[in-house]
Formats: sequence, structure tokens, C-alpha cells
Amino acid sequence: MSRKRLITLTMLCLVLILAGCGGASKGNSGGETSVLEGGAGEKATELSYWTFVELHGQHFEKMLEKWNSANPDRQIKLNVSVMPYDDMHNKLSIAVQTGVGAPDIADIELGKFPDFLAGTPQLEPLNDVAEPYKGTVVQSQLDLYSKEGNIYGLSTHVGATVAFYNTEILEQAGVDYKQIKTWDDFKQAGIQVHEKTGKYMGTADTSASWQASLLLAQQGADFTDENGQPKVNSPELVKGLSMLKDLQENEVIATIAGGQPDTEEAYGEFNAGNYATAFMPLWQMSRYTNYMTDLSGKIALAPLPVFEEGMPRSYGGGGTGTVVTQKAKDIKLAKDFIAYAKLSLDANVEIWNTLGFDPINMSVWDMKEVTHNPENQFVKYFVNNPFDVLNSIKEEIQLIKSTSTSPTLNNVLSTVTLNEIFEDGKDVQQALDDAQAQIEQELK
Repeated sequence: MSRKRLITLTMLCLVLILAGCGGASKGNSGGETSVLEGGAGEKATELSYWTFVELHGQHFEKMLEKWNSANPDRQIKLNVSVMPYDDMHNKLSIAVQTGVGAPDIADIELGKFPDFLAGTPQLEPLNDVAEPYKGTVVQSQLDLYSKEGNIYGLSTHVGATVAFYNTEILEQAGVDYKQIKTWDDFKQAGIQVHEKTGKYMGTADTSASWQASLLLAQQGADFTDENGQPKVNSPELVKGLSMLKDLQENEVIATIAGGQPDTEEAYGEFNAGNYATAFMPLWQMSRYTNYMTDLSGKIALAPLPVFEEGMPRSYGGGGTGTVVTQKAKDIKLAKDFIAYAKLSLDANVEIWNTLGFDPINMSVWDMKEVTHNPENQFVKYFVNNPFDVLNSIKEEIQLIKSTSTSPTLNNVLSTVTLNEIFEDGKDVQQALDDAQAQIEQELK
């Protein structure tokens, strides 16, 4: 281990100790801990599960009940700790590297996953439990969390990115979202919206790279080259962010509290009707139903605008890999359970029903009795059916690679570069050149 890495880990340990985060499944950096019993008996094995998304716990609660009912001799009680994003990943990193205090099961966000694959992963390979589901789930979603032929994480969703349009605002401005095909269409619609309503058509994101990713993906480009090395000052990203800057200058989009649509501050802005559009992965639907209830019946989904018609209109954004650590008290039980809870057909139906995510078992996409169930909360909430949109773009969903450089790259873009461009007015090319230099320096 390098001296720099050792110092970083030592500092993180001190921070976590001071925050009262010493236990394996107790203190949780300001999060919440609960025990899910799922009808388990006294002889059930208690497993700990760390996550940074409260809604994921709701899915595991449903699957736990099904598991315990079907496996009376292998019942589980799940000790769930929900923590803030950075706290959980930092604490988990320390736990798996030191071998002390790691949970049995954990969620790791896609952008952080390469950190946990560095060197010899301290996670259990999941090839054996994933094998029965190959051919029924999207292979690329297994590949995202793999290294050297071993699968280390099980995906939650495809994350197809779409446009979420507030039809009430658009109708006030005389705009039909179905006619928005290109970014130029979006610009003209946004100018009209701002002139007639004073609202912004969309956001200029500063704390996340969702928009930068989708703009690269539809151009067939990436943040890294074929060797996984950063190339953030590419012509494609310059073109994409320059287009967004032009939209900002024409008052079509504006920065938002929280820096991007998936924050508590931004939920309030959208709920108040201050922004008409969010470009986000489909999992954002659960944020609407849980945190933006005032918009029920007003939000329509549509494919993304593109530079030129014929370009792919979606990309798979974000992701969470559920893992089993090497210190799990019953590795086989933990692996069998997460495979059942994430990859089985029953699980994928529940992932849609409970979370509103686009399942990685795409056979669910064609199960109309599931996807068009009039009692489903997401079918009720949105203007049009999400799967009608998903099926129209299912062959166009691009991927942005997650590599060992991704955590550094994302951190620089989301804490420095996007703020420089959209808050400080820095020239796009210069900002990206500076970002490239900073990322290269940090990776040395």
C-alpha cells in the first residue's frame, strides 16, 4: 500500500471514529438502522446490509418475506443500515481493506465500484449464483461489476435515461413535448417556456455528470479512451457542454439548488414548478412518487433530445451493485439471497412494482399485466406509461464505461469543472483542459 493511500485511510478512520461509526452494523454516520424480520423464526441467521438508498431497503424487505416463506430452513433476518452516500462508501472501503467491521451485504454505487475492485477485491465472486440467470438478464449489467471474469456485484436496474417533462408548464407555454426531437427543438421550446411563464425548461447540472454522460453517449463517445485513460477535454464533451452553455445563456436552462435533479433541494424546486424538465435515469421515477407528490398526473416521459435525429436517444445512467463481503458470517446464504433478490424474475417484477426501476430482466418489459397494471403507483402517477417509452428506445441504450479512473474523473467534474462552467462562466474548452490536467495529476 502506498504511503499516500495509507495516510488517506488513516484520516478516514479518524473521521469515522469521531463520528461514532465503529460498529459493524450499529452506528451509521447519521443514518438509520432497522431489523427486517420478514416472518423469520428464532433460528434465522441475522445478516447485516448497508445501503445509501432508503428505497432499496423497501425492496429487500419484500424479497426477504418471499425468501423466508420459500426457505424455512434457511431463514434470514436483515439488519439494514441506511447511511449518507459518502459516509457509507468511505466506511465500507475501510472495513473491507482492514477486515474489521464489514457488513455481510452492501450496495456499492457504480461510480465507486472500481475503487473496490482495485488490487485483489475483498468481495466474494458471484459467478456461481449469477450463472443460472445468464441469458435472462442484460449481460452488460453483469459486466459492469466484473473484473477478470469474476462478477462481484449484482445490478438493480438498466437505468435508461429519459426526459421527464412537466406537461402543465409546457401546456401553459403552448409547447408539445412530443414534438421535441433534437436539442434545437428543446432550445426553441425552452425560449418559449421562459418568455411565457418565466420558468426554466431544464437544469444546468453542476454537482453530477448525468448530462455530460448522456451527451457523450449519444455521440458514441466516453470520458475515457480504449485503455481506460481519461479524455474529458474531447471534442465531443466540448460540443455537449457548449450546447448546454448556449441553453443557459438563452435562459432555457439554469443551475438548481442541490446542483442536479436528484437532491432534496432540487425536489422542492421541481415540486414548486420552477423547472419543466429533468434528464435522468428511469430510477428518478421513485423520487417523483416519494418526494414530488404535487406533480402527480403532470409528468410525461419521452426519449432524450439528440443533436441529429437517428442518434441513440438514451444511455444507462447510474447503477448499484449489491455485494457480499469476504467477512460475511454465512457467505453461501448471503450470495444465494442477493441473487434471488436481484436476479430472479420475481425480484425483477418487484423491482418495478416497489422501486419503479427498469428491470435488468427485460422479459418484464413485455409483461403488460405487470407494466400496465392500472393499480401500480408509477402507472398512476405519470401521464404516459413508462414502458411504452422504454420499449421505443430499448435498442438505443448506450453505456458509459466505469473504470479505475472514474471516481477521480467524476469527482473533478462534479466538484470543480461543471461549477466553473455554469456558475463562474469559465470557457468550456479551458475548463475541460484544466480538468484533464488535474485528473492526470491526481492519478499519478
